[in-house]
Amino acid sequence: MLNRRHLRIKVLQALYAYYQSEETDFSKTQKGLLDAIERMYDLYIYLFLTFGELRRIAENQLEEKKKKIRPTEQDLHPNRKFVKNQFIEKLESSRDLRTLSETRKVNWTGDENQEMFRKMYLQIKESETYVMYMNDEEHSFENDRQFIVELFKVEIANSSFLYNYFEEKSIHWMDDIDLACSMVLKTIKSVEEDGQVELLPLYKKDDDEQEFITTLLRKTISMDKENEQLIDELTKNWELDRIAKMDVILMKMAITELQVCKSIPTKVTLNEYIEIAKFYSTPKSNGFINGVVDKAIELLTKQKKIVKIGRGLLNS
Repeated sequence: MLNRRHLRIKVLQALYAYYQSEETDFSKTQKGLLDAIERMYDLYIYLFLTFGELRRIAENQLEEKKKKIRPTEQDLHPNRKFVKNQFIEKLESSRDLRTLSETRKVNWTGDENQEMFRKMYLQIKESETYVMYMNDEEHSFENDRQFIVELFKVEIANSSFLYNYFEEKSIHWMDDIDLACSMVLKTIKSVEEDGQVELLPLYKKDDDEQEFITTLLRKTISMDKENEQLIDELTKNWELDRIAKMDVILMKMAITELQVCKSIPTKVTLNEYIEIAKFYSTPKSNGFINGVVDKAIELLTKQKKIVKIGRGLLNS
C-alpha cells in the first residue's frame, strides 16, 4: 500500500514535530511515526465502509417511501439497482473487511455519521454518475463495479463531508487521503466476479519499508549535528536560522539517506526531496534544496561517505 515518497513525508512530519517540541525521547517519536502510518490504514478501511453505509441509507429511504399513506407505483416498486449493486454486496460479505473493521474499531456508527451519509446520498442521487447508472438497463457485475469506480472517483473521494470528518480525526489525513483513495481504486479494480475482495496489506510481505522509515528517522536524529555543520558549510552566504525550518529538515533527511540507504540511487534521493519540497516548503525551496544537496553529494562522494551497493548503483 505504501510508497517511498509518502513514507518520507511521514518521517518529515515526525521530525518536524520532534524538533519543534525539542523532544529527547526517540522511542516516543518512533512510536508516533509508526502509529501515524497505522492510522493511514484506518483511513483506507473507512473509505471502503462508505459504500455499505450509502447503500443502507438508500434502502432505508426506499422502505420509508413504501410507508406513505398514498404511495405511488414508483414508491411501491422502486428502482433497486443501487441497493442491489453486486460489488457492494460482495464488499458487504467480505470477512476481511468485517474483521479489520472490528479489530481496528473503524466504523461509521453514531447519529452524526448517519446524518452525514444521508446528506451525502442526497447529493449523490442528483449526480450525473448516479442518474446514468440507475437509468442503464444493463445488469452485470462489470457494470456495477465500473459504476462503483466512477462513484468513488467523482463523488466519494471528493466529498466535502468526508474531508471535514477526516480532518477532524487527524490533521495529517489530508496528506494521506490521495494515497488511500488510489489504493481503494486499485483494490476495486482487482476484484473479479467469481472472486473475493482482497484488501491490500499496509506493508507488502517481505519488504523493508518499516526498516526504511525507522532507519531514516533514527539516523537523521543521530546525525543531526554533523548534518547541520555540513549544511552550514554549504550555505556560507546564509545563516542557518534564516533558512526555513522545513528546508533544513528536508536537507538533513536527504543527506542522511544518501549515506545510510545504500540501495537507493543518489539521483532518486535528490529528486524525491526536491519534489517533496514543492509541496511542503516555500515556493523557491526546491531549487535551493537542489543546489545544496547537489553540493553535498559531490563533497560526500569525494569523502567516500556515499557508498551504493547493487547493480547499476555505483555511479547513480
